[in-house]
Amino acid sequence: MAGLGCLKHDGAPGHKAYEVQDFLRENCPNFISVDPHWRNPTGEWPPNSPDLSPLDYSIWSILEEKACSKPHPNLESLKKALKKAWKEINLETLIKTVDDFPKRLEACIAANGGYFE
Repeated sequence: MAGLGCLKHDGAPGHKAYEVQDFLRENCPNFISVDPHWRNPTGEWPPNSPDLSPLDYSIWSILEEKACSKPHPNLESLKKALKKAWKEINLETLIKTVDDFPKRLEACIAANGGYFE
């Protein structure tokens, strides 16, 4: 996957700005555009695609399982637990998560950009 050199943004307003999309289209050869506005569906990336983000389809659940198995008395406790949990994720897990990405793209294409598991 690393050889593809693909840049993917989420749906944050700053990422969808016309100026940002134009800049990336001109400067990043493998850029995949998103819809800048719901009334202007010109993007190539599915508009609601948490199943295509490695953080969403894998890493957050690992962090939640490790860091949130017990309640935290305050925000600092939660932050500390999340940082500890992140450090415990081994490199092999991260590599496998990224390597699963092409299969997820294929599933998304097969579902015509709709929901898939």
